[in-house]
Amino acid sequence: MEVILTQDVKGLGKKNQLVKASDGYARNFLLPKGLAVEATRANVNEMNAKSDAERARIARERAAALDQQKALSTIQLSFTVKGGANGKLFGSVTNKEISEALRIQHNLDIDKKKIELEEAIKGAGKHTAIIKLYPQISAKITINVTVEV
Repeated sequence: MEVILTQDVKGLGKKNQLVKASDGYARNFLLPKGLAVEATRANVNEMNAKSDAERARIARERAAALDQQKALSTIQLSFTVKGGANGKLFGSVTNKEISEALRIQHNLDIDKKKIELEEAIKGAGKHTAIIKLYPQISAKITINVTVEV
């Protein structure tokens, strides 16, 4: 019997996959527990429509991430922070501050969790931050920090 899995089933297949299972296993275990539905034409068409919609959604999100990557690659943020005479800051520039600066200065809404710093920004000068936009798509921005004594 052919069934469409509604959840991952160990040893059989992944969710939304069309698989062949023995009649007894399908009727007595998979269907009653809600792990699968029978592979009728309507159910197969619905599964195909869902997978097409999912692929289209992923393509849209990936294209938006690539556009955002291009926009972010040219951005330079500037911070003036209080610090000592030797160029050390009182504290550091955080992901939250970078996210707020992107929102205020460039009208970009980037979550602070997506911003990765190579090292903590505790001194004056140029620093680089990596922004994870989508799996395997990231952008680098330059951060200029000046110290106000």
